[in-house]
Amino acid sequence: MLSHRLAPRRLVSHVRRHHALGLPEADDPRAIESHLSEALGQPIQIVVRPPARRSHAAPALEAYGPAGPVGIVKIGGTERTREAVRHESEVLRMLADRPLKTVVPPTVLHHGASRDLDVLLLSPLPVPSRLSVRSRVSADLLEAAVAEIATLGPVDGCAWHGDFTPWNVAAAADGRLLVWNWGRFGTGVPYGFDALHYFFHRCLRRMRPRQTAEACLAQAGRLLGTPEDARRTAAHYLITLADRHHRDGHEPLGPPSEWLNPVVDHLESLM
Repeated sequence: MLSHRLAPRRLVSHVRRHHALGLPEADDPRAIESHLSEALGQPIQIVVRPPARRSHAAPALEAYGPAGPVGIVKIGGTERTREAVRHESEVLRMLADRPLKTVVPPTVLHHGASRDLDVLLLSPLPVPSRLSVRSRVSADLLEAAVAEIATLGPVDGCAWHGDFTPWNVAAAADGRLLVWNWGRFGTGVPYGFDALHYFFHRCLRRMRPRQTAEACLAQAGRLLGTPEDARRTAAHYLITLADRHHRDGHEPLGPPSEWLNPVVDHLESLM
């Protein structure tokens, strides 16, 4: 057992949560603990975090050593989740070599294979204790983070985090922005996709999907500061989001015919 007072009681080695982990039935979750224990040179135990509802997401676990929390573990047990784990590992290693001033991503502590699983261990980010209940991040900090992330792409295209949402960011004690879950990072999109994504998912907390899409178009000029191109960018973003859900085989907003088409069909001439 762990000696640290914060160690959770429900450890993966004491429960069978294969489906939550995305693991084949024949695999024992203790194999992941053994793999990490050997890789890190210390006994590791893991606990399952609530699985994400998005089908693309790699299952995430919390890793604990004798002294307490070690990091976050992501497991790739299917073709899709293995690809997501490898992509996030590559992105974070790229970010580690970039002189970031505003954004603080996790670092890769370990990435390896256990049987047919990809195992990625990420450092925990230093969330201040006052954020046990998340406070809203300032607009200026969000804008600075979006701008910095955009510079990570090629010269002739902007980059975006891809899942820049209220639950994936937090203000750090030093004034920077902690940013998790880089598995959706991509390039080749118009500037402002991250700002629109953040706004869209904040609105979803109190609006229906169609109302949220309408608000995204209506507020695009204010969010992006480019009135002439903002609506085109917002429409492009909404279509990209719907296409993502389609490719994932998961439509959390409902059919696009209900929330997307009525909002963007009349903008076809702008696309």
